[in-house]
Amino acid sequence: MRLITDLHIHSRYSRACSQSLTLPNIGAWSAAKGIDLIATGDFTHPAWLSEIERCLEPSEPGLLQLREAVCGEAAEGADAAPKTPGARPVRFILSTELACIYKRGGRTRRLHVILLMPSIAAVKKLTAALEGRKTNLRSDGRPILGMDAEDLLKLALEIDPAAEFMPAHVWTPWFAVFGSMSGFDSLDEAFGDSARLIHAAETGLSSDPPMNWRLSALDGLTLVSNSDAHSLRNLAREANVFDVEEPSYAALTRALVGTGKDKLLYTIEFFPEEGKYHVDGHADCGFSCEPTETRRLGGKCPKCGRDLVRGVLGRVEALADRPAGAGGEGKTPFRSVVPLAEVIATVLGRGKTSRAVEALYRRCLSELGPELDILLDLPTARLAVIDPSVAEAVRRVRAGAVKIRPGYDGIYGKISLLERPRGSSQGSLDM
Repeated sequence: MRLITDLHIHSRYSRACSQSLTLPNIGAWSAAKGIDLIATGDFTHPAWLSEIERCLEPSEPGLLQLREAVCGEAAEGADAAPKTPGARPVRFILSTELACIYKRGGRTRRLHVILLMPSIAAVKKLTAALEGRKTNLRSDGRPILGMDAEDLLKLALEIDPAAEFMPAHVWTPWFAVFGSMSGFDSLDEAFGDSARLIHAAETGLSSDPPMNWRLSALDGLTLVSNSDAHSLRNLAREANVFDVEEPSYAALTRALVGTGKDKLLYTIEFFPEEGKYHVDGHADCGFSCEPTETRRLGGKCPKCGRDLVRGVLGRVEALADRPAGAGGEGKTPFRSVVPLAEVIATVLGRGKTSRAVEALYRRCLSELGPELDILLDLPTARLAVIDPSVAEAVRRVRAGAVKIRPGYDGIYGKISLLERPRGSSQGSLDM
């Protein structure tokens, strides 16, 4: 069976996250988005874990579902999820992101990691162990741990061998294993002999599979994509599509490990240029450039003379041992999308939060079904009945015929869908 998953999100207890990120709201929006399995996020935070225990109950082995009694707690008004025909049941998986900040080799290392756990009992053992190390788990849904990421990996597996540990958004400059400002040059350098215990890695919004395929050190890992959502509407902006024999924690982890019949079919990707760390730049000066220009500038901003923040594109180029376009043989396929509200905003020339965009977005879902179904599979002729321009924009996204001004230094890229990119041709709507 097909399982669309988003394994990395946050709760209202994480910094810079929406207060609307409650479990009933996450469940309702996941159904509207077309997500079958969503992360709980933030399970080390005591208040959020209490909400997990209150709002969720066991479903299939290792998975959870909303208790019927709390479904009515989902938001009304502007935060209410669209009413969506064909919405499927939503399951939750215990997942969190942790920040490891520590010294090694005379340098400060900053790594974010994702941890999946098969049970609340295992989560409680982990939180007790972290509290025993004087970690302040109440300060943030994504707590800062003053411990080596390799030690955290070992601790998680000691508590439960079924735990899955993944480096998060591996290329992000400031907080990632390959980050230009924060990490290491290889998984072996970061995790030593324990690197063999890592089965999967999250690639992040600012890279896509062809960029990652250039690094042979990633060949043995399952490369996943998740939203890292800080708000309800960003759920599943990146996601994964698995084929599993049955929905369960064990089936998902078998797919991540690459054993048995369960497998990752494809990932759902941002166009990497849209990510906020794709190219090099300096946000304060509004300056960005490609890695070749960075080298010409000596790594300095030409406007203020300070160091440019090196983006993912340049970091991949620095570590890659394959040329661009190589390494894709036998790899998991991917499909690139632009979130439907962003498509509509681009077509209408309005902000994503404008009333016109919101009204058309809700109409599309209420008449056509979940958002990912619309973006990935729905014949655009059906979408054209509601709005021909939106249908044409979705067709162009599917064809990769988009124009993007790349993101840099924390600023998301800007996408254009109705300007015809150089070398593209306009086809008819698919039926």
